[in-house]
Amino acid sequence: MKTTAEGALIAREGLPFIAIAAGLWLLGVVLGWMVFSWVTGLLTLWVVWFFRSPKRVVPTGHRLVIAPADGVVLHAGADPGTEGGLRVCTFMNVFNVHVNRYPVDGEVTDITYTPGKFFNASFDKASEHNERNAVTMTTAEGHSVRFVQIAGLVARRIVHWTGTGVIGQKGDIFGLIRFGSRVDVHLPSGTEVWVRPGQKVVAGESILGRLPE
Repeated sequence: MKTTAEGALIAREGLPFIAIAAGLWLLGVVLGWMVFSWVTGLLTLWVVWFFRSPKRVVPTGHRLVIAPADGVVLHAGADPGTEGGLRVCTFMNVFNVHVNRYPVDGEVTDITYTPGKFFNASFDKASEHNERNAVTMTTAEGHSVRFVQIAGLVARRIVHWTGTGVIGQKGDIFGLIRFGSRVDVHLPSGTEVWVRPGQKVVAGESILGRLPE
């Protein structure tokens, strides 16, 4: 299954974009178009920065839920439409790392893709109306955790490399989104949530909370 390798400095899915931007920069240099060269040079640096995939040190601990995405927490509390469930929403801007990681240890039991609109991902209605890909994992203790990659105003491509039956470990890479979006994590009743709206989190390192016993 195609995936960005753990430890890779740049997500391989970004290489074509980097090549295009660098090619435009080189064209401008050869033709002596100074303004064009500066713009495309900055564009190349930004694309490289966007597709970076830094190494992360994953916390160890029983029943911990780890942030699946870099960004800012938009919501951390009740999950609308569920009985006692909780939801943590993380917004990624175009400067955040966009590689996504499993939030818990467990088996992937369901993957559901839903086509939709492209509202600004910081709006709450994006969770219901935007294009999205939902992955459900079941932990060894039987907890069901669903995390949803949601496209945004600029993001037009959701990528995932997991599949039903895959055994994932928290912190492992499972996908990425281009270019600016959000990831919602839906948690069972009784989960302790340790983050708050406005807090910055780091995928694979920040702890969102702890599942119930």
